[in-house]
Amino acid sequence: MIRRARLLSVLAILAAGAVGVMSSTQVWLDVVLADGASEPLTVSGADAVAVLTPLSLAALALGAALSVVGLVLRYAFGVITLAIAATLLVLTWRVAADQPVDAVTSAVTAATGITGAAAIADLVVSITATPWPAVALAAWVVLAAAGVFVLATARRWGIGDRRYRTDAAPAAPAGGAASRPHDAIDSWDELSRGEDPTE
Repeated sequence: MIRRARLLSVLAILAAGAVGVMSSTQVWLDVVLADGASEPLTVSGADAVAVLTPLSLAALALGAALSVVGLVLRYAFGVITLAIAATLLVLTWRVAADQPVDAVTSAVTAATGITGAAAIADLVVSITATPWPAVALAAWVVLAAAGVFVLATARRWGIGDRRYRTDAAPAAPAGGAASRPHDAIDSWDELSRGEDPTE
């Protein structure tokens, strides 16, 4: 059960982050402009929500690191995961529910060269959301649930993999003999202490 909790947390965070990165390149909004264009202007997720890509990549990094960190960092990562999920939930919900003009400003400016919030608002006839904001919202709900699950179960995960631990140095053999051959670093250390390593 402990390993399953860790695995579920990591996989959920990685999956949500991957969906976020993927959705950032997809069309979130279709914009009809009053310039006589026959095709609507398409706005990607990264243009609609400026922090979508960096926060999704941050979630991926958290998920990848979560399985090997200690107890304190598990709690810290759980809190950060919740903060990322809450931020993206609010911003994505705003785009999905309201289709605000400021979400398409950069794309309209790039396409037409027109700047200024008022001028762009006058140019925009309609904004329609595609299914991608809803897909991203579902991912952020999963991400938030994973953050809560990490905080609820982190103490029971046990100790991380032995190969990532630094607190278990090998004991010196009986008699105080060195556990490795004498090398150049040892010679430099002896010189710095004023000893002659050639003796």
